[in-house]
Amino acid sequence: MLSRIIRFAPVGISVFAALVFLDSLRFKFTDHPNTQEIFGRLDGWAGALGLPGLFAHTGLFSQYVIGTAELFASALLLVGLIPGFARLNAIGALIGLAVMTGAVSFHLFTPLGVDPNNDGGGLFAAAVTIWITAIVLLVIRRNELIGLARDLRRAFVPQQPARAAAPLRAAA
Repeated sequence: MLSRIIRFAPVGISVFAALVFLDSLRFKFTDHPNTQEIFGRLDGWAGALGLPGLFAHTGLFSQYVIGTAELFASALLLVGLIPGFARLNAIGALIGLAVMTGAVSFHLFTPLGVDPNNDGGGLFAAAVTIWITAIVLLVIRRNELIGLARDLRRAFVPQQPARAAAPLRAAA
């Protein structure tokens, strides 16, 4: 039973997370008033900390940057379901986890709060749900992540050549 769940869980998690991310793009990329409220409130908070414009339209963490990260995560989550591309699924889960870690943190630790749009906390609940499912997916895909880390290490970290054996000395 557990093996069956582990076999099909990545499909359900990936499709669910991708649908949530893709649905949010219509708000982020069209500059919806709800998105303006959220990112405007975050930008005001960042400005009070001496970082004005951080969440503005052209800021480092603008709605467009976050939306683009969600778009990439969605694409990788879905393409990673194709046999042989599980590493892409794991990378999509990593990106999704990073974005949702930010979302959950900003809901909890800034003036944004858990109900910024008077939606009963639905946006916050979605962020927490995607955050948890991304962690579950990363646990399931841990072997792919380990393999990816090994391959990246092999590609970018110079390998130490094997030491040559010291020549034998002749007896005196």
